[in-house]
Amino acid sequence: MNSLENHFLIAMPSLQDAFFKRSLTYICEHNEQGAMGIVINQPAGMTVKELLHLTKIEGPIDQQRGEHLVMAGGPVNQERGFILHTPKPGYSSSLSLNSDIMVTTSRDILEDLATDNCPQNTIVALGYAGWSAGQLESEIQQNSWLIVEADTELLFETPVHLKWDKALHKLGIEPWQLASAGNA
Repeated sequence: MNSLENHFLIAMPSLQDAFFKRSLTYICEHNEQGAMGIVINQPAGMTVKELLHLTKIEGPIDQQRGEHLVMAGGPVNQERGFILHTPKPGYSSSLSLNSDIMVTTSRDILEDLATDNCPQNTIVALGYAGWSAGQLESEIQQNSWLIVEADTELLFETPVHLKWDKALHKLGIEPWQLASAGNA
């Protein structure tokens, strides 16, 4: 089995589920037991500042960082936060996904999220996408997803509304070239 860790899943136009329509999902884990990823381009309808207020985290909030959008990371555990971030020492519970990307669910990073203490780049998401053993492979065979290697520019620096299109461009595909139904 080839692992899709550190890859993006690009939703095909035929995928009309509310969580995954025109979604871009970063795959954090993929093995024989299944896969776990975080949708990185579907806003959850709140900002980091609003999330910090809801979680009762007090303190100064950097205006620009506080206005970052929280993502709807997927349909599983939507009440739980996941933070993808660039490496920064001091977060003992962050798991390194590769040399440029870490993930955590720990509250300690929340306290730094809207301050200068925050890692250089972050994506905050509520929930995640999960697949049981063989499920993701089956969806790929059914043409629900395209796959492209992940990169930090697309992950952290590309505006949310452009991520799906930019991921397609990495494959040399324009959105209009994709069929909305059937197999190619």
